[in-house]
Amino acid sequence: MSDLIVVCGAGGFVGRRLVQHLAERGHEVRAVTRQTHDLQDPAQCRAAIAGARWVFNLAAKVGGIDFISRNKASCMMSARINLNLLEAAASQDTARYFFSSSSCVYPDGIEYLKESDAYPADPIAGYGWEKIFSERACLAFQEQYRLSVSIARYHGLYGPGDIREQERDHVIAALCRKVAEAKLSGRHEITIWGDGNQTRSFLYIDDCLHGTSKMVFDGVTGPVNMANARCVSINELVGLLEDIAAVKLTRFYNSAASTGRQHKCSDNTLIRELMNWEPMTPIRTGLERTYRACWDSLIKQ
Repeated sequence: MSDLIVVCGAGGFVGRRLVQHLAERGHEVRAVTRQTHDLQDPAQCRAAIAGARWVFNLAAKVGGIDFISRNKASCMMSARINLNLLEAAASQDTARYFFSSSSCVYPDGIEYLKESDAYPADPIAGYGWEKIFSERACLAFQEQYRLSVSIARYHGLYGPGDIREQERDHVIAALCRKVAEAKLSGRHEITIWGDGNQTRSFLYIDDCLHGTSKMVFDGVTGPVNMANARCVSINELVGLLEDIAAVKLTRFYNSAASTGRQHKCSDNTLIRELMNWEPMTPIRTGLERTYRACWDSLIKQ
């Protein structure tokens, strides 16, 4: 068996960057995208990871809260991909299998989320149920087939390059775009979904790449939260972006918009204990880089 690494979902925000991250460190990497393989097909899954010692599964229907609220069935279909890949990985000498989960597995009503808070299960409909089911599938394959697995629960991924259709924007990408468009247009106003008091932990893309690769190569099983320990409100994010963009915006609030959980903040106790590591990019630093990339993209259009 070679030391080949296969990244499934390599066309996505994290997958693209993970392929680059691993290749720059001298690893042999195979990038699997929707264009190269249909991972809903078990035979194509076997072909996609043939000969791989390390398998990273980042393939899924992904979007912001509005997208996942309107596409519950489509999001659930990602479980088929994970099952196909698990079966393929268990049939060969795979050293470790990584699954990217989400803070959407957690129930409402808890501000600082520990990994154990995912049970009794009451995740976000559709997308959250797919993630928690797929986590359980990974652990079942580990128990029955001795397939070593790692599971990270990402919180609020963001960073330069997180570009997708507006209806699929994640919160920081959406806010960066709104602030940049308001400044460019001269209409200094912004519409915020909900009351802006929702609190979140976030995970900058560079931290995500380092944490994910460290988790896999250190043999940490999880599930484990992966997020910056600092929790911020949506209103605070807007204030930081106003400062970064040097613009003051009139705020309007849309109480009818999809907002998800009121609070989703990461308790990082377990990741510190298991990995002696946690994401460290300050939220302002990450926002500055992300906003700059968004601004540069808009002015080139």
